[in-house]
Amino acid sequence: MWLAEGVGDMLKGVPDHHAERIQPGAKLGTIEIWDYETPLDDDEVYVPFLHEVELAAGSGRFAIEESSESRLRFNKKDLRHNGVQFSNAKCVKVGGNSMVPVLRDGATVGVNVGKNSLSDIVDGEMYAINHNGQLRVKQVYRIPIGIRLRSFNRDEHPDEDYTFQQIQEQQISILGHVFWWAMYSR
Repeated sequence: MWLAEGVGDMLKGVPDHHAERIQPGAKLGTIEIWDYETPLDDDEVYVPFLHEVELAAGSGRFAIEESSESRLRFNKKDLRHNGVQFSNAKCVKVGGNSMVPVLRDGATVGVNVGKNSLSDIVDGEMYAINHNGQLRVKQVYRIPIGIRLRSFNRDEHPDEDYTFQQIQEQQISILGHVFWWAMYSR
């Protein structure tokens, strides 16, 4: 009753100094349905997806490209508030269980590709990484000899340390900082 109409026992037992902050009768905003045909509002921007594509001739190698078909809508104000230039925002689907419980298989993350150098790394933050054509999302740490890639599921996916030489040899590059994520509960 309280949630729908703002009346009832919701405030029962809540101290007066907290109750004054609760606004009975406050209306929730409407949810708007949209699809790829719906025009963007002035305060919105489309953010494209990055994905792995197999290179021609079946070489067994992959490259990471921007999808021309998959995209999400983001509010420009939210991107600005999080220090992300619109042109630097990309999305990526996460695969596997290495980042469970924070990111499940199939989660989508927003990546700021403007933060893509080793000097941009903030220890413990999540980054999208190109590891010799494989798209990965990991926590990254700078260590004296190079970098450490860490999974949240460390029982099955132990830390990986790479020297600066190994970073070059294995073609490891930071694609960008993960600034947002979403997933469905199963």
